Amino acid sequence: MDKSSIKKVVLAYSGGLDTSIIIPWLKENYNNCEVIAVSGNVGQGDELEGLEEKALKTGASKLYVLDLMDEFVDDYIIPTMKAGAIYEDYLLGTSTARPCIAKGLVEIALKENADAICHGCTGKGNDQVRFELAVKHFAPGMPIIAPWREWDIKSREEEIDYAEAHDVPLKINRETNYSKDKNMWHLSHEGLDLEDPGNEPLYEKKGFLEMGVSPMDAPDEPLYITLEFEKGIPVALNDERSSAKDIILKLNELGGKNGIGILDIVENRLVGMKCRGVYETPGGTILYRAHEYLESITLDKMTLHKKSELSVTFAELVYNGQWFTPLREALSAFVDKTQENVSGKVRLKLYKGNIIKAGVWSDHSLYSEDIATFGESDYDQAQAKGFIDLFGLPIQVQALVDAKNKK
Repeated sequence: MDKSSIKKVVLAYSGGLDTSIIIPWLKENYNNCEVIAVSGNVGQGDELEGLEEKALKTGASKLYVLDLMDEFVDDYIIPTMKAGAIYEDYLLGTSTARPCIAKGLVEIALKENADAICHGCTGKGNDQVRFELAVKHFAPGMPIIAPWREWDIKSREEEIDYAEAHDVPLKINRETNYSKDKNMWHLSHEGLDLEDPGNEPLYEKKGFLEMGVSPMDAPDEPLYITLEFEKGIPVALNDERSSAKDIILKLNELGGKNGIGILDIVENRLVGMKCRGVYETPGGTILYRAHEYLESITLDKMTLHKKSELSVTFAELVYNGQWFTPLREALSAFVDKTQENVSGKVRLKLYKGNIIKAGVWSDHSLYSEDIATFGESDYDQAQAKGFIDLFGLPIQVQALVDAKNKK
């Protein structure tokens, strides 16, 4: 990259440690270029407070805060949830947010006639891929600056040193320096004691969990909830109709209070290494479980099984940053077709980290009590003999041939 041509840079800005020090670093290393900070509001809450003041104080010329919450839910979270996409037990909270944010980032870069786009993702992580593949899709000729692949800083401790030397205000200290990513769907924790998979996470330590409580601290009484879906999309919680976004926010509250959705996982990163982290996804975990419960009575066997197979591919595409690809779009079209009859109501019992099934109903249910009952029914059990004879014919023939050849 010809650094002399870089006069204006659009930075994906969260206000966290990485992106906070990138602003002065860019100005030091890229000709005192103009830095325009862009934050995507995907539900990170109080992390957005004071962001503009901080960005301007550290050298940015302006800050855009894009309201992406509805787009994040409707165009990324819900399609992924409908697909049943789960990557090694991880509900893809960061993975779905990155293409949404990157799309908005490119829109601002093109609007501002920027010379480059910059992100604060490390060279070890998945997010660098997710951001850059989205940029390549929407602005294939746009130069990308990734400081972690250029600078001499080698650790988060050295980042803090740099921040202190440049008077960059921080909300963290060296003792609470977890690497976190937060949005309305989840919160991730990485680093510090979690880097050793032999260490138990400090779930009961005050301040560690932010979206909920440890199951040990959850109420002693269970909480019943009902969720209603139309074509796979959540439309009502406890008989109160609402948007999917508001349902997720309410489920976060209810699930968090009951210790739902805490995941400790060693996952396989795209870049080839294993990484240990703790995820909080209270509302998302409930939503996935409820949707799966409803599908169990509304999808036929072959569709359910094939959808389950393809959900693995869908999850890998999302995890690997390949949201804007023909295959992901094709899989979403398949998923939408499968969801035409996934309408109905689910009741769940939340209790100390557990989600217990408590009833499911649908006008499109393929479950027939009259057929499945152990009592008297019109089902002719004698017909099973002919089915078994035909189904088992290849096994029987093979056995006869094997016996003949052993003589």
